[in-house]
Amino acid sequence: MIPTVLPTYNRAPLSFERGAGSWLEASDGRRFLDLGAGIAVNALGHAHPALVAALTEQAGKIWHLSNLYEIPQQQALADALVEQTFADTVFFTNSGTEACELAVKMARKYWYEKGQPERVKIITFSGSFHGRSAAGIAAAGSEKMTKGFGPLLPGFVHLEFGDHDALTAAMQDPEVGAVLVEPVQGEGGIRVVPDQCLKGLRDLCDQTGALMILDEVQCGVGRTGKLFGHEWAGITPDIMMVAKGIGGGFPLGAVLATETAASGMIAGTHGSTYGGNPLACAVGSAVMGIVGDDAFLAEVNRKAGLFRQRLEGLVAAHPDVFEEVRGSGLMLGLKCRVPNIDVVNAGYDAELLTVPAADNVIRLLPALNIEDADIAEAVNRLDKAATAVKVDAA
Repeated sequence: MIPTVLPTYNRAPLSFERGAGSWLEASDGRRFLDLGAGIAVNALGHAHPALVAALTEQAGKIWHLSNLYEIPQQQALADALVEQTFADTVFFTNSGTEACELAVKMARKYWYEKGQPERVKIITFSGSFHGRSAAGIAAAGSEKMTKGFGPLLPGFVHLEFGDHDALTAAMQDPEVGAVLVEPVQGEGGIRVVPDQCLKGLRDLCDQTGALMILDEVQCGVGRTGKLFGHEWAGITPDIMMVAKGIGGGFPLGAVLATETAASGMIAGTHGSTYGGNPLACAVGSAVMGIVGDDAFLAEVNRKAGLFRQRLEGLVAAHPDVFEEVRGSGLMLGLKCRVPNIDVVNAGYDAELLTVPAADNVIRLLPALNIEDADIAEAVNRLDKAATAVKVDAA
């Protein structure tokens, strides 16, 4: 008999009742150190006082209005995002998947309005993840994502990650209208696009007129130590997808765009019932008020350096379990020599939460405000997990 909850997840046998900061308390009383943060969602950890206050204050006023009316909380958050980024305009969604749908629509509508409707092709890369909607799985293109869900949305050109010659050649196709890339691949195994490659891609887009779409759903909102990951390369996109951390745990996403890229999206071309609701935007403004501060981002970078240094020592201590540390800021990964799920499961036994990814990597995505002592404890528990894996393998 099928479960009452559709069985599309391979869930760990863990249930949590409450959390505070980087810690979660399970229903059996055990305390787990959370290095997953809801897959990079809980940017400020669990039950952050400022986010709780923003949510409860707004909950006592108005929850939902629909976008038939002006929403002051939405306007305030949009203004903050425009002030702190490349963008001229923002559309709010409930998730990164919804942001992907709009980004694709926006790029294609741009070329349609310019009188070049044939420029529908969007270049994407192996190992990418852009959500599980029709556009998202077609953009990723992997068999794991697409098998059994055809016919797929057409118009995506899939290239190998890091194949510069193939990218340069593909960009000469007059039907290419955009390139979609994650500055740091999350699901793909914490693979960082080097700064010089992002700069080169920006140059290619400028030369051909193609729009540059960045998916910063996982690597954005302070995760890499800049407000958005592309800032390290000193470039700006035309369109950017945001979600996860921007809501600090409350469902919220957004598409940020330049006025030019968004020029085709006039009244009636897109909408969302819940997107930009007062509750979500109140929390999002609280998140931005904290994460957007330069001093906070400096602390993210300091903690990232501390964490990475200790992880390098962990790899050196367990060369038969771990191969390397990768990533940027507090979006880190441990490439494993043993099956990564074995390390994840051993982590559960050590009361530590990590997230598996492709390329045999475990993701370490802690709260951006994780305490130094919790970083030390995280490495201690990873050490215990690695030792347990070796014992089991012996």
